[in-house]
Amino acid sequence: MSGIGQIGYLAGAVGFAVLGVALLTVWRGKLNALLPMAVGATMVWCLVLAAHAGGQPVPVLAVYLAELARDAFLLVFLVSLIMNNREAPFVSGLRIFVHALWIVLLVVAVARAALAGVAAAIPVFLFGFFAFALSGLVVTEQVYRNTSMSQRWAIKFLCLGIGGLFAFDLVIYAKGIMFRGLDPDLWSARGYIHLLVTPLIGLSVARSEQWSAELMVSRQVAFYTTTLFAAGMYLLAMAAGGYYVRIWGGDWGAVAQAIFVFGAVVLLAVMFVSGQFRARLRVFLNKHFFRYKYDYREEWLRLTRLLSAADASEPLPDRAIISLADPVESPGGALWLKKEPDSFDLVARWNFKAGDAASVGADDSLVLFLAERNWVVDIGEYRRKRSLYGLFKLPHWLAALDDAWLVVPLMQAEELTGFVVLAKPRAPQALTWEDLDLLKTVGQQVAGYLALDRAAGMLAEARQFEAFNRFTAFIMHDLKNLIAQQSLVVKNAARHKHNPEFIEDAISTVDNSVRRMSRLLEQLRQGGAVDLSRRIAIADLCAEVAEQCSARQPQVNVEVIAPGLQVRASRDGLATVLGHVVRNAQDAAGAHGNVSIRVAQKGQQAVVDVVDDGTGMDEQFVRERLFRPFESTKGSKGMGIGAYQAREFVRAAGGDIAVDSTPGQGTVFTLMIPLAESVSDQTTQKSGAMQ
Repeated sequence: MSGIGQIGYLAGAVGFAVLGVALLTVWRGKLNALLPMAVGATMVWCLVLAAHAGGQPVPVLAVYLAELARDAFLLVFLVSLIMNNREAPFVSGLRIFVHALWIVLLVVAVARAALAGVAAAIPVFLFGFFAFALSGLVVTEQVYRNTSMSQRWAIKFLCLGIGGLFAFDLVIYAKGIMFRGLDPDLWSARGYIHLLVTPLIGLSVARSEQWSAELMVSRQVAFYTTTLFAAGMYLLAMAAGGYYVRIWGGDWGAVAQAIFVFGAVVLLAVMFVSGQFRARLRVFLNKHFFRYKYDYREEWLRLTRLLSAADASEPLPDRAIISLADPVESPGGALWLKKEPDSFDLVARWNFKAGDAASVGADDSLVLFLAERNWVVDIGEYRRKRSLYGLFKLPHWLAALDDAWLVVPLMQAEELTGFVVLAKPRAPQALTWEDLDLLKTVGQQVAGYLALDRAAGMLAEARQFEAFNRFTAFIMHDLKNLIAQQSLVVKNAARHKHNPEFIEDAISTVDNSVRRMSRLLEQLRQGGAVDLSRRIAIADLCAEVAEQCSARQPQVNVEVIAPGLQVRASRDGLATVLGHVVRNAQDAAGAHGNVSIRVAQKGQQAVVDVVDDGTGMDEQFVRERLFRPFESTKGSKGMGIGAYQAREFVRAAGGDIAVDSTPGQGTVFTLMIPLAESVSDQTTQKSGAMQ
């Protein structure tokens, strides 16, 4: 029976070899990356069992571990077909179970074989492979169930083929567990069974024109699965080596085995943490198992997350370099940006020594070439094939950078806004059109993000100047009012300087001016902050404002509906606001009109109405122009910020201003300010919330 079995396994190996070649050539555009891996693992399994059946010195442990690799790859491939289907139930759990199953089986079996011999590990393998076969049938059924009706005609042969393999294995290992031994006839037939299913798998691939689009496994899955498979094969080889070291090591056998296994594990760990090893593995997978080198959806998501991260530890210029370096496995780079019209300045470095090129002139040969051609400059290619770059001459500062590899232009609206120099990659690689197109596209996105970041900085700076200019305008407006008061005193002094009442009023006016000037100086010192620490009796303040405006016509009448109301605000500031509103009302009403101040309460707010029966304003003017700064109805006599300043002051105190005006009938200015108790309660609530 051994000869029959050997022929069957060799035939199965040939069948899967032909299938693998077809997958990598004729049907390469349709591939799921794990399918050729599973086919390759099955072919290797057939060869191992053919050698074992032919009497070659193949350890039993190697036979079982080869079967473990075949089952693991078939299962992982099947899971990959449904893992992207969000409607498929238990996909994540199933994927975790499959990986855990073969890893646990590998570790337990190898450990048991190393410690107690191969014979002691056989029951572990029997139960493990029975679990694999049962899991394979379940997963195959899930693949078929979760495939759309329109695609089942193509996938059904794949499910029949792989499902048939797992069903046959289930019978073999169930019988082996029951009778504590494998049936040699069934075991010898396995090679022929595998040969029979190869046409079914090939037919499914040939039919599935859209298979790669609908059921494509991600590159991350292929990468990590390949890594785990390589680790498993490595551990298999090391376990076999340790086994022979123990047998032939004599007195040193056990010690030598422990040292050998420990060194092998350490070497494996070093390989896993090596960036160069991972880079070489990615290049290998992208080159041999994918139609396109990059998963563009994943690259776009990665770029967006990296550049738009609000809580990133690296500043945006560093992230810009990383976004260009990661796709091509570059370990570092440097960024130059055009900050001045005649130069590009070095603004960021990431794991890269930029030498003395802190600033590059706009007339530099590299800058001119990038702006004209929008090429990614490959420095190595330039040195090998200089004719491709025409008259371009590599600048000395760039040639002096030993680690420089690529120069990527950052173009925005057909203008060169900067460039990135990338360091040589961890693993040597030849650039293709995909690399160049991706780098130029990412460069355009990076240029856009950097331009937005710079615009945001300029906007923040402009807002700071705007706040400063607005505060300066407020002070100028107050100074204008003070000068007007002092000018009125000087103007009347010639006629009334011998009148004691005039002298008393003049002193009062000067005193008021001094206090208001002191308030302005205090505001300058505090940066324009509104003082809400003092209580103000709003009715008394309205009476004072009416008295101050009594020199003008018409006289102001004060009506207090709700006495005793107090608010928190700067007394002088609120007096200035009320005075401005009252004087405007007097101007609008004329000498024969009527102006009144009404003090009332509405909820937790003090309400001050300044009412006049003047000319009034239309609704459009109130809505669009009244509170717009530097819009004045007084021509050159006014600055146009009084109403705006009044509203900003009241809003800073927690209130607001409303205007109700009708042309020809008059205007009502309503100041709504929170009562002192309400402000205190709000402050207490905020403090409690902060604690």
